[in-house]
Amino acid sequence: MPRLDRHFWNCSCTTRERHKSHLGSSAAGLAAKVGKMLNSSVTSSSLVLVGHGALNTDVSNRTTGNNSRRIATNSWHHHLVQRSVVLFAVGVFLALVLNLLQIQRNVTLFPEEVIATIFSSAWWVPPCCGTAAAVVGLLYPCIDSHLGEPHKFKREWASVMRCIAVFVGINHASAKLDFANNVQLSLTLAALSLGLWWTFDRSRSGLGLGITIAFLATLITQFLVYNGVYQYTSPDFLYIRSWLPCIFFSGGVTVGNIGRQLAMGVPEKPHSD
Repeated sequence: MPRLDRHFWNCSCTTRERHKSHLGSSAAGLAAKVGKMLNSSVTSSSLVLVGHGALNTDVSNRTTGNNSRRIATNSWHHHLVQRSVVLFAVGVFLALVLNLLQIQRNVTLFPEEVIATIFSSAWWVPPCCGTAAAVVGLLYPCIDSHLGEPHKFKREWASVMRCIAVFVGINHASAKLDFANNVQLSLTLAALSLGLWWTFDRSRSGLGLGITIAFLATLITQFLVYNGVYQYTSPDFLYIRSWLPCIFFSGGVTVGNIGRQLAMGVPEKPHSD
């Protein structure tokens, strides 16, 4: 009997110890699982916070970039308007002065019924010349930027003023100097115009734009003369004077140099992403 009781006691103790160890291992496993869940929740929370922070930073950067781009665009438009106004005023002034020379020498004749200004010119001549000067003056630096060939030859206002003086002198020669025939006058003015380009420009874009402007302006002039808006005395080339393209060429080069000089230091137009 004592042995049997001792045997049952040992079995029950062993069973209790096994049950306790099983409970202990279960509790340790549960604690480990809870720890893993807490760690994963903390990690996910950190990732969410980091993601929100990155998103907020990205939004802030985009907002700052949009504001900077908007400010740059407004600044570019402001400079564009300023250059347009200056070029328009220059075109109007040159039109009044040069047209006065032509009218005084009776090279250009307007009908008596047109509305005249203080310079005895038709009222529509200065605005048209001012608009043309604004377009040409803005086109020259734009073409330079598009071709990737910035104009660097004699980029100072003193050179621009000398170019204007030479242009006025060429126009004055066309009205004041007397040649044996119009062919000699045309060749002389052509040489002077090319000399003006070589002295103050020397760019391929300036030469190409000058020739294009001379061609288009001559066509428009012939159209106006043909429709009786005004006329030239002694026309020798399809209702107009043969030296007129030389004047348009030198005028285009002159206004182009003014536009280039005004465009110096102007910020480039920002590109939208």
